Amino acid sequence: MGCQYFDPCAHGADSFTIAIPKVTFGRACLQEAGARARGLGMNRIALFTDPFIHDSAYLATVLDSLKQSGLDVAIFDEITIEADDASVERGAVFIAEGNFDGVVSVGGGSVMDTAKASMLYGLHPMGDFLDYFAPPLGAGKPIPSELLPHIACPTTSGTGSECTSISVLRINHLKTKFVLANPALMAQQALIDPACCASLPPEVVASTGFDLLCHALECYTAKAYTRWDKIDDPMKRPLIQGANPWSDLAARKALEIVGEYLDRGVNDATDEEARDQLMWGASLAGMAFGNSGTHLGHALSYGVTHLMHDVTTGGYTVKSPFVPHGISVAVSAPAIFRYTAEATPERHFEAASYLQSDLRGAAADDSGEVLARRIIDLMRKTGVPNGLSEVGFTADDVPALAASSARQVRAIANSPRETNLVDIENIYAAAISY
Repeated sequence: MGCQYFDPCAHGADSFTIAIPKVTFGRACLQEAGARARGLGMNRIALFTDPFIHDSAYLATVLDSLKQSGLDVAIFDEITIEADDASVERGAVFIAEGNFDGVVSVGGGSVMDTAKASMLYGLHPMGDFLDYFAPPLGAGKPIPSELLPHIACPTTSGTGSECTSISVLRINHLKTKFVLANPALMAQQALIDPACCASLPPEVVASTGFDLLCHALECYTAKAYTRWDKIDDPMKRPLIQGANPWSDLAARKALEIVGEYLDRGVNDATDEEARDQLMWGASLAGMAFGNSGTHLGHALSYGVTHLMHDVTTGGYTVKSPFVPHGISVAVSAPAIFRYTAEATPERHFEAASYLQSDLRGAAADDSGEVLARRIIDLMRKTGVPNGLSEVGFTADDVPALAASSARQVRAIANSPRETNLVDIENIYAAAISY
């Protein structure tokens, strides 16, 4: 527990809680879907996917396995890349009308997040979609625990959604993303087949890889759980609880994987070892942030996807404006970690070492700079846009970006450094280019 990060403090939490699904990892493990579903008591299954995956070999493998086990399956694929409330509302109708007793999701984070939320709203509808979201966005109404058993099958190496109790959704009338989080949303099982990444374009591997990187780095540098207020009722203790010894274990290994394999996995589609490792790293990072939470990297990414205009990204057949999630996180990351390192330099120095940063002649006080340099190095090696300017923003956009991201209250509070609106403006200004 480097640098006494979890020492007790007055009125702070003295316990942390960990939850993850039953995880199966390995090439060809999607063939286990039928047996796994049958073991969870499923008979009629809602299979969530998206139009890009619908005709893939991966979905065919899962569908065949389910049918070979004698299970009845109906497919829902009306899901957009970057999950939104409209997709969830359609999925909720599908769940409500389908008489299902189980859910299987096959796809990226958008598919898995839509499946989680569709179960909630399909089984327990609300008059106002935002009622289940935490204040100040929503009413913070309790989420019922009675959902359907869910097997999550990721097809990209980034989001880690198969291992979290989180659904990240774009609220269309607000034009930005917010997090719906509750232990009830966690899948019971995850089937993680790294062969799904073999055919991904390099731009997609880069984007999802930076999502993995920032998940792990934000978890490892997040405010310690002992710095959050103690919650006396153990049933109300959130899993988004700050850095803790468990999240450290998973985040540390995920950072080591990024340092070793991200460049290789992006630039050589035939490098099975690299792409397998990135898939494992993504799930580890999901286990980490699902039990700690992210902080400024993700908070500031939502300002980018809120205000993006006239921009597209190679490797994605999505009309403008579109910036994939991992890129929206990456473009501000060097500036963010230069800023947060001032609060906990030793911890940032440790993170830099796991990421294989060049630490020659450096000390803990240099941690923000060496960490930023390593992130920039990886951005250049993998073709990630060089800051906000390369996804369509200028210095004139900084106030609006900051005002948008300031609404991400919980994530900002999870930063190791207390952060106000002016600080966020300064970070964005420093992230225009590197």
